[in-house]
Amino acid sequence: MGGLTVGETAEREDLLATAVVRAVKASGAYAGSVFLRSRDRRSVVLAATCGVPPSLLGGWRRIPVSSPIPVADAFTSGRTVHLADADETMRRYPQLAVALPYAFGSCSVPVGAGGERFGALAVVWAAPPGGRGTAKSRRRHLRAVANRLGASLAALRARTGDPLECDPETVPVETPAPSAPAVRAGLFDWDLDTGALTGDDEFCAIFGLDPGTFDGRADTLASRLLPGDRAALRAAAREAAAEGRITARSLRVREGEGTAGEGYHTVELWGRVADKGTERAHLVGTVVDARAGRAAAAAVERLRDGLFSLTPDGRVSYANRSLEQLLGVRGEVLLGQFLWDVLPWLSDPAFEDRRRSVMISQAPASFLAHRPPDQWLAFSLHPGADGVTGRVVPVGQPPSAQAAPAPSTASPTSAPATASPARLGVMYHVLQLGSALTQAVTAREVCEVVADQLLPAFGGQQLALYVVRAGTMHRIFHTGRHEDFLDWLEGMPLHAHLPGTETLTSGVPLFIESQQDLSRGYPGIPVGEVSSWAYLPLIASSRPVGTCVLGFDEVHRFTAKDRSVLTALAGLIAQALERARLYDAEFALARGLQQGLLPHRLPVLPGLHTAARYLPGTSGMDIGGDWYDVIRTANGVSLVIGDVEGHSIAAAATMAQLRSAVRAFAVVGRTPGEVLAGANHALIDLDAGLLASSCYLHLEAGGHRAYAVRAGHPPPLLRHPDGTTDVLDLEAGPLLGVDHTSTYPPTPIELPPGSTLALYTDGLVEERDTDIDVGIDRLRTAMAHARADSLDELADRLLHHAQRSAYRADDIALLLTEYRPVAAPR
Repeated sequence: MGGLTVGETAEREDLLATAVVRAVKASGAYAGSVFLRSRDRRSVVLAATCGVPPSLLGGWRRIPVSSPIPVADAFTSGRTVHLADADETMRRYPQLAVALPYAFGSCSVPVGAGGERFGALAVVWAAPPGGRGTAKSRRRHLRAVANRLGASLAALRARTGDPLECDPETVPVETPAPSAPAVRAGLFDWDLDTGALTGDDEFCAIFGLDPGTFDGRADTLASRLLPGDRAALRAAAREAAAEGRITARSLRVREGEGTAGEGYHTVELWGRVADKGTERAHLVGTVVDARAGRAAAAAVERLRDGLFSLTPDGRVSYANRSLEQLLGVRGEVLLGQFLWDVLPWLSDPAFEDRRRSVMISQAPASFLAHRPPDQWLAFSLHPGADGVTGRVVPVGQPPSAQAAPAPSTASPTSAPATASPARLGVMYHVLQLGSALTQAVTAREVCEVVADQLLPAFGGQQLALYVVRAGTMHRIFHTGRHEDFLDWLEGMPLHAHLPGTETLTSGVPLFIESQQDLSRGYPGIPVGEVSSWAYLPLIASSRPVGTCVLGFDEVHRFTAKDRSVLTALAGLIAQALERARLYDAEFALARGLQQGLLPHRLPVLPGLHTAARYLPGTSGMDIGGDWYDVIRTANGVSLVIGDVEGHSIAAAATMAQLRSAVRAFAVVGRTPGEVLAGANHALIDLDAGLLASSCYLHLEAGGHRAYAVRAGHPPPLLRHPDGTTDVLDLEAGPLLGVDHTSTYPPTPIELPPGSTLALYTDGLVEERDTDIDVGIDRLRTAMAHARADSLDELADRLLHHAQRSAYRADDIALLLTEYRPVAAPR
């Protein structure tokens, strides 16, 4: 807790526990959790839970803030993230659905104050498919709880200096889910000399007395007992007076007002004599009514079915005798343990997954298990917020198992006694990183995903990725405050006696826990400020790809779990990095082809200044069909922009042929309408099966008039010398490639000196779920208000938003032309 006193730590824990309990009640959820930011701000760390044990969350105790996970998203964005059910979770946060593929809904809200965010609060509820989630009013209440917590934490920091951070090693505050009490207890004070007796409301309720009319006499209390037990009450008083205490004295309390033959329940009396500074002796104690628990235990012990109870984290809290016989293990061996740890034939992770499923989704589940040598058992699990009740019955051999020669660990219905598969906590890291790597396309993206996932998960501070090129090591990525981390590995040959090369040539990970260990194994290697290292070989398809190195500023002890998880993750990283390197090479080739099809240099023309830009889409490697051109003709200048549908080599090839056709028709002096009509015929004759849009303008030599035609293309923009910008209303023709008889009527345009034309493709103005006219008007406004000293600067400003976008589904082409006629000589 960063040097906080015990009192300050307890105060923070009280605030967190109170808030998470209020959040669960306010939202109608069954569980909730609070995450606080880590010291390095790279993660949010589990700080408090209600209704869900930290062990159930597995790898979710520390979440990188860059992860596409609701809690991290709420923390970084400051917005509420509401997921009604599993379907919405899969659509919006597929990585969460991959790691927790259960039916649940959730709501995550930020926790902060004064514009600063300290963490996030999340609640979870059972959500069958098609659920509507929690109501807006409850979400507002949940946000209010988070805001109050943020304000309280800010006040705590102002008073005590608490940095409001959470160490990954700190044990989270855990509050059990509320449940119906199995035991009732009432408090009393009995004056043994006078017989005066006082008790709280629960005491009176246990004995069937009205707290408002109870006269405080021991005889009145005795009248509520069976006649045979009234003497026992007096004997208990004498025993207490003589020995100073009374322990577990059983009394039978009448259920009604009839005779002794009526119903009754048994209670226990516990107490001790207290000295209150007077001569009188007072028996102070508790009456315990455990009839619900005793009756339930007696009832389940009579059943032949095996019954058991699991705590929220999966440990056995109760097992009846029938279960002991069915499982072949004594009850005392089961209590406090996980079933899969005690019974080897239940060690398949599928069984643990079923238990997690019922707790998270709060929906019952069942499965079959094979107990060697030849017994089959049906398990059914019934969840509640405070744990799971299980039932076990013997069944016949399922048909699917009759043809199999022996049980196999591949099926959730069986597992041999020697199996020891990885636990779900280990599997989480593999699932999480694997899911994140599927979205990483380039080598740079793969490296960033690895850093975002591995460093927070294992508490490292440095990460470097080296790849093999021409038999030597080359660093392609590094993050951490030590800039010289592993500099000495750069350019080293694979046969060098170094940990970064030997782990790759041997294929065996190296875990070095101290500087002394490193110096003993590799004398003379620079140590720097790092204290522990994990060297992971990256091998894909039996070929060395590179080495991933994690560095720890403080000594780190690698547990068996750490080693097994990191070893498994190294294979995923190697495959993703190899795939990304191939993508990068093919991407460079494709983009080179794309650039080769566009004009390398625009012609310099008197009275005209031109500037062009092309931005490829960011999703996928396929090249697009956008193009632009400036064509000098015998009687003026032609400007053209176009877009062939699709993103493929075919689209690029069609674009090249269409561009050549337009240029050929323009050079021989065809009118604008004839140019596009000829291009339309050429596209149809190519039989490429693709359509195209285009906008074509011809500027007369020595004049200030242009004629424009368009074929299904967005209209050009005209910025006047005073900055006013208009969307030109051109008569529109059909797309190219639709019909041989299509015509393209021209529209005359006046170009005053100092005006600027903008031709563009739809990738610049189209946005998902937004009408294209809105995008065109937004571009018009940007062009009107853009301050630019040159046409190139104006082009960059118009593309500023598109360049910053991480996701562009379409290519973008932009052609700007400024009309500044040259004055004729005198």
